[in-house]
Amino acid sequence: MHHALSLALAALLSLPLLAEEKLPAADPAGLKAGGFKALFDGTSLKGWKKVGGTGSFKVENDSIVGFGKNIRGNTFLRTDKTYQNFILVFEFQFVDPSGNSGCQFRSEQKDGDGRVFGYQCEHDSNKDRSFTAGVYDESRRGWLYPGKMTDDGAEERFTEQGKHLFKWDNWNRIVIKCEGKHIQTWLNGDPRADFIDKDEKNYTSEGFIALQIHGGKSGHIQWKNIFLKEL
Repeated sequence: MHHALSLALAALLSLPLLAEEKLPAADPAGLKAGGFKALFDGTSLKGWKKVGGTGSFKVENDSIVGFGKNIRGNTFLRTDKTYQNFILVFEFQFVDPSGNSGCQFRSEQKDGDGRVFGYQCEHDSNKDRSFTAGVYDESRRGWLYPGKMTDDGAEERFTEQGKHLFKWDNWNRIVIKCEGKHIQTWLNGDPRADFIDKDEKNYTSEGFIALQIHGGKSGHIQWKNIFLKEL
């Protein structure tokens, strides 16, 4: 049933590479063959820069590691480049699940170097909520999906699905697709957020990608195999 549903969804989107069988998480060669380019070279933070709070980033074991104690303010590792329409693929894992996290996309900074704002694909450390791959609007509107773009019962359904899909002791594969105002996410091969952003005031068509360490007592998250295909 899961296999048939995934294939049907991929056919509907005309994106066969989004099918789990076609886009294995641990196969960078397959991603490159499908037209994806690596945003992270596996050895350095070239092409990225830290902005925001007091958290830290480093490269370890082919992964970007975000970490810190008593972190003041949300800390981000952002791409130098900005992107408009794309499919973004990556894996992430909580080393210390006490600290929340996320991946910003189509994001900006106030006055060029101030506070980060924009769309965020949630990495939820709250096991009861399980909103991973939901979409939050950082420093602006708050929750979009589930939330402003969903019906009254969506949060409960989203939580139940998240509890089923998320891997607490292993890597989780995220796919984000942005094409115009249509925003979609997948978690470990299953669709999560899917909405059209009709808010003319806050809709953002282009911005950077950024990895987040949320402010708090502790944070320790790692990301790897970060690839993007522009549409």
